[in-house]
Amino acid sequence: MPPKRAWQRMLSGRRLDLLDPTPVDIEIEDIAHGLAFVARWNGQTRGDWPYSVAEHSLLVEQIFTAMSPRPEPRWQLAALLHDAPEYVIGDMISPVKAAIGPDYGALDDRLSAAIHIRFGLPARLPDAVKKRIKAADRLSAWLEATTIAGFAEAEADRFFGRADRTLLHSLSLHLRPPAETRAAYLARHHALLSDL
Repeated sequence: MPPKRAWQRMLSGRRLDLLDPTPVDIEIEDIAHGLAFVARWNGQTRGDWPYSVAEHSLLVEQIFTAMSPRPEPRWQLAALLHDAPEYVIGDMISPVKAAIGPDYGALDDRLSAAIHIRFGLPARLPDAVKKRIKAADRLSAWLEATTIAGFAEAEADRFFGRADRTLLHSLSLHLRPPAETRAAYLARHHALLSDL
């Protein structure tokens, strides 16, 4: 039998090998397009449009920036790209990731490293930066859960930690067509790259 295909053809024409991704096969337009069409919460959200991973990524970067006294553009870029591998592997809810086990994490790590290198970041982020991005990610998840995914605040507190209410007042979720989200993601990416 011929070997199974382990690559994905991108709209840019690139062929990304999922088992051995290289930075040269990664384009921000492919990431922005893919993430704008991947729904968070398995699509189980209120509203006329799915809440996309691209929209979530924009919010995480906004929260990360608000939580940082003097944010460095490279770490803001890392926050924007924190879920970038999902442009090819999709967004899986935490229970599914746990069921798959460490193989999912290894695939995500390989893709993240290639994406980081492509955009001038270290393959592996410093632990302190990863923790700050994770804190922003958890606050975003809390806000999404209670605003559009049907969670009560007490339930969201249990799963995502108690939200910093002072930051919540300045945050809002956007549900918009994928083309608008894709454009917003690309614009933010370009703005952060120009600050590096």
